[in-house]
Amino acid sequence: MARFIRWYGANPLHLLALLCSVALAGYAAVRLFAVQPVGVAVWFVGAAIAHDLILFPLYALADRSAQLVLGHRAADLPAVPWINYVRVPTFLSGLLLLAWFPLIFGIVPAFEVTTGLSPGGYLGRWLAITGLLYGAAAFAFALSLRRARRATGSASGDDE
Repeated sequence: MARFIRWYGANPLHLLALLCSVALAGYAAVRLFAVQPVGVAVWFVGAAIAHDLILFPLYALADRSAQLVLGHRAADLPAVPWINYVRVPTFLSGLLLLAWFPLIFGIVPAFEVTTGLSPGGYLGRWLAITGLLYGAAAFAFALSLRRARRATGSASGDDE
């Protein structure tokens, strides 16, 4: 087993999960491509162009800006990596916005006629979920700071 981990670089379960994911993606691609080959090709090329040429530079710039602006810490605080506590809720909120933006911004004119449901309220729900995500991240970061402060305090001999 140790020889396999040295050769592969990870646990065999990682390889199994990777193979299952590739098989599932391949199955979905074959099924979709059989129905609409041109549509799948256009979507794939469009997604690659939209991500690589538009979205990646934007969120790389936003990430760098956040690190520069928020990277300074008070001298009495322990050094805790904080950027992922901003990245994760931002990513999840952005993903929700990307998936539901027509309803969030109310630009689906026939939604109520088609589904019988009101499109109102999606903006408020998205804002509430975004607030909860950032609140949970702030709470987790506070716990991380507290744990780091206790570890530094106990290492230096200080007791709280």
